[in-house]
Amino acid sequence: MRVLTPPVDDFLIEEEPYYLPVGSEAQVFTNAWKANIPVILKGPTGCGKTRFVAWMAHQLGRPLVTVACHEDLTASDLVGRYLIQGDEAVWVDGPMTAAVRHGAILYLDEVVEARKDTMVVIHPLTDHRRVLTLDKLAQVLRAPADFMLVVSYNPGYQSVLKELKQSTRQRFVSLDFGYPPAELERRIVADEAGVDEEIARKLVKLGQKVRNLTDRGLEEGVSTRLLVHAARLISLGSPPRDACDAAFTRTLTDDPDMQASMRELVADFF
Repeated sequence: MRVLTPPVDDFLIEEEPYYLPVGSEAQVFTNAWKANIPVILKGPTGCGKTRFVAWMAHQLGRPLVTVACHEDLTASDLVGRYLIQGDEAVWVDGPMTAAVRHGAILYLDEVVEARKDTMVVIHPLTDHRRVLTLDKLAQVLRAPADFMLVVSYNPGYQSVLKELKQSTRQRFVSLDFGYPPAELERRIVADEAGVDEEIARKLVKLGQKVRNLTDRGLEEGVSTRLLVHAARLISLGSPPRDACDAAFTRTLTDDPDMQASMRELVADFF
């Protein structure tokens, strides 16, 4: 029987991702990796969680396997399955199995979206055992020292039906992510989008104003990612008001009154 697993080169990050540390998150993550402790990243959409993991994988020289979790994600999707090729059954590793074999960092993005039964699969990898059982192969894989499990979720979207159980949470250490401080966010917007400092400054101050609208019913504030999107549109010639309208006014809400409030804020800056 043949076993197919993606080559490790598929998961290597050759170019360093752009990330500016906010606090001690890099040191805590590095120490957790050295100590074989899995990590939870918590924070709103677009605040840099995924970028941080990619940056850390590059800093540590480890391959990165990323899984975007969703409600139809099954244990077989993570572990692997048999496929028929010609006249033989071939085992194809899933992303979790490939990550264990390669000693990679396995990143489960928005893990609370995954089906509850899939969460059981990760438990043996998050305690002293650090094993992955492949029932269909009658094998037990022991994770090498370089393997690390990282999961993320947005606490603002949690509900009774979508939250991590204590039996899962207490296997991890946690890092909280939020929007960067204004000066750091300005640097990120300017560097990522290639706009001048004044445009970046205005966009960041505008973003802070829009985030205050969460007190008036806006589900979530404008992310750093969306500010960068707006800046990139501006850098390519879009009028600032049009860029902001496309990047976050229409993106964040369909409510006409809330959109009108955001457009008034945009007009104050541009």
